[in-house]
Amino acid sequence: MTQAHRPSRALTSVADLVAEGLAAPADAPALEAVGEAFRIRLSPAMRAAVDASGDPVARQFVPDARELTIRPEELADPIGDDTHLAAPGLTHRYPDRVILAVTKACEVYCRFCFRRETVGETGPLSEPDLAAALAYIARTPAIREVILTGGDPLSLSPRRIEAILTRLAAIPTVETVRIHSRVPVVAPDRIDAAMTKALAAHPCLWLVLHTNHAQELTDAARAALARLTAAGIPLLSQTVLLKGINDSAETLANLFRALIRAKVKPYYLHHCDLAPGTSHFRTTIVEGQAIMAALRGRISGTCIPAYVLDIPGGFGKVPLTSDYLTEITPGHYRVRDPQGRLHDYADPA
Repeated sequence: MTQAHRPSRALTSVADLVAEGLAAPADAPALEAVGEAFRIRLSPAMRAAVDASGDPVARQFVPDARELTIRPEELADPIGDDTHLAAPGLTHRYPDRVILAVTKACEVYCRFCFRRETVGETGPLSEPDLAAALAYIARTPAIREVILTGGDPLSLSPRRIEAILTRLAAIPTVETVRIHSRVPVVAPDRIDAAMTKALAAHPCLWLVLHTNHAQELTDAARAALARLTAAGIPLLSQTVLLKGINDSAETLANLFRALIRAKVKPYYLHHCDLAPGTSHFRTTIVEGQAIMAALRGRISGTCIPAYVLDIPGGFGKVPLTSDYLTEITPGHYRVRDPQGRLHDYADPA
């Protein structure tokens, strides 16, 4: 792959994208309207990974006028963060684990993000709110795992990351911390000695990398992942199934093999959530299942993630298999959540 030049700063406006050749001047008025609704940010590393306007990397970060089409089934809070809010920034959906959104900032803003209406509106979680979240965790011994999310936790400084992990390590009932991040791919320079030292502040920390296409795994990204594995940090990955970007067995096989070569275990393949303005990214469930069937036998079992749906409304994540999913009519499903309750789900029209 021939990489483009790497700008010195993130691209955060339609004007920036036009100047970089990633958006046509004639499209700028429509894209400005998109940018007013959903923030724009493309990191220098991901700009360098773009081969051409409209390629699989560019489409993840460059706004599209179709984002202004909001379908009736789309939700401002598609996975129910607020439904299970236990304290500011803290979501307690499952008995033994919580999600702690330590910041709303990211190094990039993905056009399909399920938190796209709130990411970027503020920075780090305030100290009073963080203290309240940690107090809830400490007085709830059933919580064994804390998942740091955001925004992107690794957009915080190493000092702040280390402080949060040290406080979590002081809670004896918290056995594991998981960090979900795009930073090792989209801002690999941030994974330096200070950051790897900070991540060592909790004795059992796992990092889940979000990446959707092998083109994102630049030399710099692979070097960042190598620094993490050299520091003894186990790595998993999560990928979103995205129409026109990675919705083929060949594309995903290339990604999952590349991840395994980087010592990253593919963990989840997410069916695209019902975030506002994202219907052009969603495949049907049947298409996703066909891709998974094609991957079986084509690539090693170590390369294959679980294909899952976060049931809209905050009812939990389930595998898209016959154990949890029944097709009532073509494209219309009944989904069983982890508590045995049934919910309807429909493919995009």
